[in-house]
Amino acid sequence: MDENIVRMRDRPTPWRTSPKLWENLKPLARRMRQEPTPAEHRLWQRPRRKQILGFRFRRQHAIDRFIVDFYCAQAQLVVEVDGPIHQYSLEQDTLREQVVTSLGLSVCCVSPMSRCLLRRTL
Repeated sequence: MDENIVRMRDRPTPWRTSPKLWENLKPLARRMRQEPTPAEHRLWQRPRRKQILGFRFRRQHAIDRFIVDFYCAQAQLVVEVDGPIHQYSLEQDTLREQVVTSLGLSVCCVSPMSRCLLRRTL
């Protein structure tokens, strides 16, 4: 294989998780996709299969060292669903949001209680 292609593939893009870290995060992301919270499952019904203006969303997507609930590359948007799995301390929550926004991504946090508002906006 061409040396330049290998070098480019191994170099993470600004938002992308390094291959070594991805190996550790991959089983967790898979399990989180297979066992979503009720709120995540309900919310996923809307953006799946490009139902929102044709945008493609990913579930439980790794960005840097974090796994975000939903990610849309075209819109540069991260959607986080508050719930029991997000029982971070304020510092951890702030750090995750700072890292994600420093990569040029917008973050939208929703709670299960805001589903009526979300249904209208999506």
